[in-house]
Amino acid sequence: MILSSQAIYFICLLLSTVAEDTGGSKKFRDFLQEYPTPGTGPYFDTSINSNITGLVGKNVMINCRVKNLGNRTVSWVRHRDIHLLTVGRYTYTSDQRFEAIHTPHTEEWSLQIRYPQIKDSGIYECQISTTPPVGHPVYLTIVEPVTEILGSPELFINMGSTINLTCLVRHAPEPPPTMTWQHNQLVINFDSPRGGISLVTEKGPVTTSKLLIQKAAPSDSGFYTCSPSNANSASIRVHILNGEHPAAMHHGHGHLTRLSHVTLLLSLVFILLLRAPT
Repeated sequence: MILSSQAIYFICLLLSTVAEDTGGSKKFRDFLQEYPTPGTGPYFDTSINSNITGLVGKNVMINCRVKNLGNRTVSWVRHRDIHLLTVGRYTYTSDQRFEAIHTPHTEEWSLQIRYPQIKDSGIYECQISTTPPVGHPVYLTIVEPVTEILGSPELFINMGSTINLTCLVRHAPEPPPTMTWQHNQLVINFDSPRGGISLVTEKGPVTTSKLLIQKAAPSDSGFYTCSPSNANSASIRVHILNGEHPAAMHHGHGHLTRLSHVTLLLSLVFILLLRAPT
């Protein structure tokens, strides 16, 4: 026979009353304090977000909301190594990046991680100290800033045309304070005598930086690097074409390549003719 939780509760209550009459009530009272009253025990508010995305190096907070906590405590456990991180408002790990955050008389129990890294991604469980404990998982993903130049790794531009390079920065802790462009490892000087160089930067969740170089000349060929001040850099190689096809640049001069193929073919035919029986 399987008893319901309500039945178990009332049986325990009856035994506690009997025990009080016999002078041995302490253990039963302790047990009843651990066993939640049916319908009024602590439970999680599952309406809050359980999938959190944080940024490398930027403090992240994961939250847990508990209703009817009573005299129970709330803990945070890291699933990766079953490591107890916090109990109540106290931190139980030597890693000082982790800290328990709770304002008295509120239902919010938070775990703060300072300077998070990719390795901190994973499942963190908010636990209530019932018997047995109950938990609610929170999924944390830490992402790293990404810098990308559209069209990389190589771009082919006709001489006299405008070089238009677009650099995107995603997942940065904040919009990059500065965006620097380099040409062959030298910082581009927008006031140089060359002229015709402009930069347009739009900051936001995805920061966009556009480098425009008018009337492309052979001297504008080479590597261009976009360097955000708070993220990794990205590079692209620009080729300035003087009326030649891009494929010809990969093989030297196109007509020489075709000539070498014809020469090889004729050589093979000549060898076969020499070996043919007379």
